[in-house]
Amino acid sequence: MKILIINAGSSSIKFQLFEMKDESVIAKGTCQMIGLADPFIEYKAKGKEIVKHLPMKDHTQALQVVLDMLSKSELKVVDSFDEISAVGHRCVQGGWLYSESVLITDEVIENLKQTKDISPLHAEANIAGMVGCRKVMPNTPQVVVFDTAFHSTMPEKAFMYGIKYEDYQKYHIRKYGFHGTSHRFILGETAKVLGKNPKDIKIISCHIGNGSSITAIKDGKSIDTTMGFTPLEGVMMGSRSGDIDPTVVSFLATKKNKSAGEIVNYLNKEGGVLGISGVSSDMRELGNAIKQGNERAKLAFDMYCYRIVKHVGAMLAVLGGADAIVFTAGVGENDEAVREEILKNLAYAGVDFDVEKNRNLPRGTVEELSTAKSKIKVYRIPTNEELLIARDTKQIANLKD
Repeated sequence: MKILIINAGSSSIKFQLFEMKDESVIAKGTCQMIGLADPFIEYKAKGKEIVKHLPMKDHTQALQVVLDMLSKSELKVVDSFDEISAVGHRCVQGGWLYSESVLITDEVIENLKQTKDISPLHAEANIAGMVGCRKVMPNTPQVVVFDTAFHSTMPEKAFMYGIKYEDYQKYHIRKYGFHGTSHRFILGETAKVLGKNPKDIKIISCHIGNGSSITAIKDGKSIDTTMGFTPLEGVMMGSRSGDIDPTVVSFLATKKNKSAGEIVNYLNKEGGVLGISGVSSDMRELGNAIKQGNERAKLAFDMYCYRIVKHVGAMLAVLGGADAIVFTAGVGENDEAVREEILKNLAYAGVDFDVEKNRNLPRGTVEELSTAKSKIKVYRIPTNEELLIARDTKQIANLKD
């Protein structure tokens, strides 16, 4: 049984084809520059890679290119795309409409159009991916998995903002949270290593990458998370400011003669580690700059880690303690300096970790970093959002092995 996973952006499509018998990746790739000049596809299968520049005027044509690569290229992995049992789509925003993954229908797509006001770029791209894929694979069941769905279990006291209640009701202004697919995957993997039922553990899942969010999970449910109405809220990130006094928006708009929307874009794309350091949003480049004595790069690093520590502390308070703290995503999995700086500042909570082990982790493995005397377990666990989407797709499409 083969399941195709689609993650559509405004001008890109990331894809993976899974063999669900052993949950292995058969092929994967990315379509870039869709609808723009010189679009191309990067495709990997059978240990080799192909890069081809092909016409892709829209997502429908790009998805046809993907299917042709899978079934007709020199690295084909299926004889026909009829061999693909189902397609799973990642959707960033399910809004107030969806609290779990669902089978895609015309009604679902129409409903998702209502989320464009709160997530215009993501909604347009995600819907385009679904519509395009249904056109080229009209008889294949398709499922949509929402990043926000896992956080729909947050209580009102956690997801509400201090605005007029009528405006919350009318405009659906609330904390939605993001990276839910990753946090849900981490919950399952952490339960495995602890040897416990997911409903019997309290964990803090630290998805730390170019975009980052910290989530408190109790009884198998998200009870609070750092990202909010949009992915801008929370910890400082690669190019996002994170938490900020909202009056800064109007202040900067006046000073820079910009609109509020332009300032929000600035906070998303020119802030964070990039804005403070003036070097890069990439923590690897930041680390190199620190080694060369760049003081602004060091300040960016310190701010980045400090704010994660602060939010982890908040989640500890929300949970009333934790069984485990888990690091995942690009930075969380691979940057030992970030993990070390965060963990040494959690000693007050009884966290004790093996410094040398943390500095010498192999890539891509599940590893415990805590020592025997640590009151809270600490793990590095690689995330796999695509696999979770594939599992949801198999279940909801009611596919049998």
